[in-house]
Amino acid sequence: MGDNGRGDVAPATPEDAAKAELYKEEANEYFKNQVYDKAIELYTKAIELNPSVAIYFGNRSIAYLRTEYFGYALTDASTAIMLDKNYVKGYYRRAAAYMSLGKFKLALMDYKTVVKARPNDKDANDRCMECSKMIKVSAFNKAISVEDKKNIADMINLEDMAIEGEYTGPKLVDGKVTLEFMKDLLEWYKNQNKLHRKYAYKILLDVKSWFMAQPSLVDITIPEENKFTICGDIHGQYYDLLNIFKLNGLPSETNPYLFNGDFVDRGSFSVECIFTLFGFKLLYPNHFFMSRGNHESATMNQMYGFDGEVKAKYSVQMAELFTEVYNWLPLAHCLNRRVLVMHGGLFSRDDVTLQEIREIDRNRQPPDEGLMCELLWSDPQPQMGRAPSKRGVGVQFGPDVTQNFLSINSLDYIVRSHEVKNDGYEVGHDGKCITVFSAPNYCDTMGNRGAFITLNGSDMKPYFTSYDAMPHPNVRPMAYANSLLKFMC
Repeated sequence: MGDNGRGDVAPATPEDAAKAELYKEEANEYFKNQVYDKAIELYTKAIELNPSVAIYFGNRSIAYLRTEYFGYALTDASTAIMLDKNYVKGYYRRAAAYMSLGKFKLALMDYKTVVKARPNDKDANDRCMECSKMIKVSAFNKAISVEDKKNIADMINLEDMAIEGEYTGPKLVDGKVTLEFMKDLLEWYKNQNKLHRKYAYKILLDVKSWFMAQPSLVDITIPEENKFTICGDIHGQYYDLLNIFKLNGLPSETNPYLFNGDFVDRGSFSVECIFTLFGFKLLYPNHFFMSRGNHESATMNQMYGFDGEVKAKYSVQMAELFTEVYNWLPLAHCLNRRVLVMHGGLFSRDDVTLQEIREIDRNRQPPDEGLMCELLWSDPQPQMGRAPSKRGVGVQFGPDVTQNFLSINSLDYIVRSHEVKNDGYEVGHDGKCITVFSAPNYCDTMGNRGAFITLNGSDMKPYFTSYDAMPHPNVRPMAYANSLLKFMC
């Protein structure tokens, strides 16, 4: 990451200062064209040549924000502020990083600093008020949940929900999902229609019951000659989800799937994605699997759009029910006792066993540390050992950590998702750590391909299929996101 910009560094020579400016200008161009990795690389070169300029850290901070490296963004913004207490953008950047991590009170302190410096700045005042409102709502919800332990699921009365005569969409048969229902639903959603709320609630209630009966680590047996497909993040990109089914066939008892978390948020067709996936889970409960991702959480949903989308398309009550359902999603899957699949990755200690994962009490919001947090948030790194997470949550783990975990648990390799990759996948750690990401042209800006993995029960060898993004209706990503984060896409 280069020099951290502390005040004790020697001043740059005029030549280095001039070179650094050129790197910054070049980086700004890459940033404008949304090539964030290259922009980060060039801002870093500018910082190495002249580590006393706040704006270099401020600019790299927003580039890190765009690539979801919230921990690095936070560090850079803090360094920028330390170098120049009057650098207002530094406080904006740091507040955005805090917001992205769900640390609303710390974000509010920075927004207040901006308002104090610019009392007539409408944008700063609006952000301050919005952040303050979120803190109050969060505190209110916390107080209510302590007082009232009732499940939302117990409060739903399906009998009171009438099916209006004009509704011509998919219908459950005797309250059950059928293949015909799923085929109708795919087409219904493709044409931007809404599933009737009675059927939507029924699917949520039924799928919650299924997930509640599962352990935190689900064991899956893949027969020798059978194919099995693993998909990574979908992030509300419904038309790309349809494309996966077109390329690889609809889920069935002979075409099983595992979707590895982050089904929702950012993409503005998250409701369509999640009901499609839940529908297939109910249709083929023993051949269709879903792992929890870091975005299947109340804080992430509140910030990145799913909460707003559910409220816009259905109701506040349904948004609360989704939170209950997500709390029961399994955290990992083990395939033929040889391959472990989880959304994020490995752990901050060396002796974690599959049995420990199996016994995690998952019916809650993800904590800030521990096994459950790391399963959802961690990332691999090429260096040996461990490092603080670039995201500010979880841990970064090296090839030695992966190898040690595999040895302890008699596994061949791990599969995880959670990170955008240019080809939709990446094979790291000497082939022992595979990343798969299934949302192409993520957020309509990243230009990446999506991918899925297929393997066969006989040899468990992974094969990769990459694909490009599909056109979608003119609803931009983050359309339902919190206004404080809409700049993130």
